[in-house]
Amino acid sequence: VQLQASGGGLVQAGGSLRLSCAASGRINGISVRAWHRQAPGKEREWVAAIVSGGTTNYADSVKGRFTVFRDSAKSTVYLQMSNLQPEDTAVYYCAADHRALRPFYSDYNWVTYWGQGTLVTVSS
Repeated sequence: VQLQASGGGLVQAGGSLRLSCAASGRINGISVRAWHRQAPGKEREWVAAIVSGGTTNYADSVKGRFTVFRDSAKSTVYLQMSNLQPEDTAVYYCAADHRALRPFYSDYNWVTYWGQGTLVTVSS
């Protein structure tokens, strides 16, 4: 499974940005797609996830501001980020796993597949 993240950039506080994560390869067995982020000097943290049935879950820090969704083919997953704040500045990584349970998609030590990161910078 290969994951390709895109869409990062520089945005002012209060602004919005949409990230994309395209999956390819043997994705039929993938049951959860997730987003994590890593701010400078901090550990990677889970942000959001969408499981194969469509259920979504969010970290408390982004709940109500971020929305994770996917295209009809389920190959591309998006992270719509609104009301961005400077503390959202981080490298965002998309992830995937065959196991749609925590900690397999929420703990970076357990996640099986990673895409490369895309940098989101929020200026104040």
